[in-house]
Amino acid sequence: MIRVSIVGASGYTGGELLRLLLNHPAVEIAQVTSNSNAGKFVYQVHPHLRPAMSRRLDLRFTTEDTLASCDVLFLALPHGEAQRRIEHYAGLAERIVDLSADFRLNDADTYARYYGGAHTAPEWLERFVYGLPELYRDALRGARYASGVGCNATATLLASWAAVKAGFVPADQTLIADLKVGSSEAGKSPTESSHHPARAGVVRPFQMTGHRHEAEVHQALASCGNYDVRIALSSVELVRGAAAAVHVTLPTGLSDRDLWAAYREAWRDQPFIRVVHEKTGIHRHPEPRLLAGTNFADVGWEYDPASGRAALLCAIDNLGKGAAGTAVQCMNLMCELEETTALTFGGIYP
Repeated sequence: MIRVSIVGASGYTGGELLRLLLNHPAVEIAQVTSNSNAGKFVYQVHPHLRPAMSRRLDLRFTTEDTLASCDVLFLALPHGEAQRRIEHYAGLAERIVDLSADFRLNDADTYARYYGGAHTAPEWLERFVYGLPELYRDALRGARYASGVGCNATATLLASWAAVKAGFVPADQTLIADLKVGSSEAGKSPTESSHHPARAGVVRPFQMTGHRHEAEVHQALASCGNYDVRIALSSVELVRGAAAAVHVTLPTGLSDRDLWAAYREAWRDQPFIRVVHEKTGIHRHPEPRLLAGTNFADVGWEYDPASGRAALLCAIDNLGKGAAGTAVQCMNLMCELEETTALTFGGIYP
């Protein structure tokens, strides 16, 4: 069994990690930390994890200073925290998956520009593999360190990848990614903007320029071209979910068959990517509601052959494929397990 611990396990992402790992046949959960909830049973903070008699009844949060050695350490900390203690964490576990933004970028100057301050452990940036298996699977196999991936970056990259790889998107083109996102992106701590009376029924633009995840997308697409990436976010009345529409201009005169061929070529060996492109019906495009609790990403497109105008689409659960699901997928690859282990839940409807 692989002994796994989670640092910062009381947030939404920590709860999602626990939900997945408690049902992972190759994992034993050693410790879960939360300084503010130390001593509490896990289900007192994550009530959906209330145990049946067949599952662990005694799992409690501990303080971080009691953290012992383990095989895999997940870091579910606020941005900026993991980098300050990365040497300590690396001494506790052979493998680390960090879900924050601390090790997503491989250039310290880029990090400083987007995150407003110098990285405190720049020598560690090159040691982390960017944790999106659909693009970095080979590098993740057997790796010791994997970064998290921003949920909005995940949706933007997966929306764009097939058309970019097919050569349909010129390398000097600007990618305009319009994302509609749910409230859980803001995390568990309540704020004025997440207060229910202020949020119910909204379609609220809240970061239309300069989003930090632009740097991740630009970095991941660099092998295909120097794309100018612009992300715009609007909060909508969802709890879980992110829906990306990446607006680009493709060559005119493409057929549906051409686009299907590009998507099949890009995604044929990817267990968690589903191409959703139907001619009729209310679910003919990717829709995040259908993905709640899953590690799937649904991708598709809308295209006008006369003008070349296209919207490249992706829907994910921001806590699943956008965070904890992908982190567990990375762990499976790093530990040379079957990649889909504990991640095959297909969602619910209605």
